[in-house]
Amino acid sequence: MPASTQNASSTLLGRFKAVRSATLALCRPLSPEDMMVQSCSEASPVKWHLAHTSWFFETFVLAEFLANYTQFDPNFRWLFNSYYNSLGDMPEKKLRSSFSRPPLDLILAYRAHVDSAVGHLLQHPIEDEAARRIALGIEHEQQHQELIATDIKHGLFTNPLHPACIERVESFSATTIAPPLDWVDLSPGLIEIGVTPDPASTDCFAFDNETPRHPVYVAPFRLATRLVTCAEYLAFIDQNGYNRPELWLSEGWTTVHAEGWQAPLYWHRDSETKSGWSIYTLHGMIPLEDLSETPVCHLSFFEADAYARWTGHRLPTEFEWEYAAAQFDAADRKSRRSADGSETTPRISMSANLLESGHLHPTAASHLPGLQQMYGDVWEWTSSPYTGYPGYAPLPGALGEYNGKFMSSQMVLRGGSCVTPATHIRATYRNFFSPGTRWQFSGLRLARDLK
Repeated sequence: MPASTQNASSTLLGRFKAVRSATLALCRPLSPEDMMVQSCSEASPVKWHLAHTSWFFETFVLAEFLANYTQFDPNFRWLFNSYYNSLGDMPEKKLRSSFSRPPLDLILAYRAHVDSAVGHLLQHPIEDEAARRIALGIEHEQQHQELIATDIKHGLFTNPLHPACIERVESFSATTIAPPLDWVDLSPGLIEIGVTPDPASTDCFAFDNETPRHPVYVAPFRLATRLVTCAEYLAFIDQNGYNRPELWLSEGWTTVHAEGWQAPLYWHRDSETKSGWSIYTLHGMIPLEDLSETPVCHLSFFEADAYARWTGHRLPTEFEWEYAAAQFDAADRKSRRSADGSETTPRISMSANLLESGHLHPTAASHLPGLQQMYGDVWEWTSSPYTGYPGYAPLPGALGEYNGKFMSSQMVLRGGSCVTPATHIRATYRNFFSPGTRWQFSGLRLARDLK
């Protein structure tokens, strides 16, 4: 094997092992009973996530590229299929919590079987397409790491005991004050958005929905330097924001009344606290006053949009957000260069509140000048519908169902959250959910036109 090919396979195997291990580490605080919970239509049991991520590598990599590969269990091909209709039938999503069999031990054995086979595959020269699919599988698993955190949070919240997933060693401090809301003026003009994929590279990964790179005109605008806080959102609630139809889109107004929303998901009225509210976190219930300076999260697009209207501002478009993030990245890189001109830290600074920080909840912005919290803390709703870029083409075959078929009735979010892996997020990353979705760590940043 040429040294360059061997090094590429070794690097890919290292990434694969690291991500697979990180998934198991994320599950370590959970009991087998925890891993069976499926508490809302968007969520899946943790045990299912462990199986499905292995299914992805088995189905799209091993079955096609490893000679004489033996399936762990032929039934798993349909049992742990998520939504790939071209691959055949699958159980209804709402039934996943009924899969008491196969047991957890067998799912873990399945993971070990797949891990061993991928390791064997990467000991030899592999086709470029196999390498690209392993890279896609790694990113896919990181998406499911985030889903494990959001799904178990909802599951534990629905337990009347509201148990903590992880006991917090340090407490959230009400003395951490977010900086005053300020603005950055940006005048983009004609810019380029998205990614031009490099077919020969697995290092600079991008999903197909981030492609192709294309020109977009963006008018001058102002972007808030930080995210909206819980205290600021509480003022919206106190000013009867949920009962003012002029603030809400028609579908949002209908949804608010149909669902009985009066506050973000996980906010709980609590007469025992000074604020009258507590918020459920992965560390258990915490008084709102201890989280007042942290970014508000678990908002739907409808709530984010209504709050922006209440303030007299708006949500940014995804193109405005990506342009601002690129400026933020450039400034961050410049500030991190050593004397010889080399970068001293990774592209996404580890100071960002992402999964590796261990907070598992948004934290207050710093008092540094300029844009803050562009990555991590909460996914930021934009005003952009989720559609394909000009010239977009889904991947061939069953993998074309990964992103493209969801380009309907969804809104784009940017920036990652406090449970997004640091190596998974980038300025061009396009997350998407239906506008009524609240179980994700989603919040908002304000924007306005620059006149």
